[in-house]
Amino acid sequence: IHAGIEVGDPAPPIVLADLSGQPLRLSDHAGQPVIVYFWASWCPSCIDEFPLLEAALTAHAADGLTVLGVIYRDRSEPAAAFMSSLGATWSSAMDPDEAVAGAYGIYGAPEAFFIDGGGVVRARQIGPFTEADLQEHLATILPGD
Repeated sequence: IHAGIEVGDPAPPIVLADLSGQPLRLSDHAGQPVIVYFWASWCPSCIDEFPLLEAALTAHAADGLTVLGVIYRDRSEPAAAFMSSLGATWSSAMDPDEAVAGAYGIYGAPEAFFIDGGGVVRARQIGPFTEADLQEHLATILPGD
């Protein structure tokens, strides 16, 4: 059992290689709102959540919103096929020794952490989210109008 990250904690660092072999680092997005999204190709609710995340990226492009996917207990081939079939545009990385999942203390996929530009976790969604949940959490990390 992991203690996990609480709202208000600094987000643990993420340094992984994405599915195309490029570095995926949370630190590359300092100053931007970021959703760290733990998912898997075997996760039924992820099918519903991918389009919601894609829509959020489009809607908040001007705010610099980024999604960093961390693939949980899956293999790279089905994960890549899943992303492709759902038209996901964000980067996702394997977490081979579950070091990132452990650092964040996740329970399973899906799970999402909403991190503000200062690197602080402002919201955490354990399990599936709805459009309303997503908007509520985004409001905690997007710059105010």
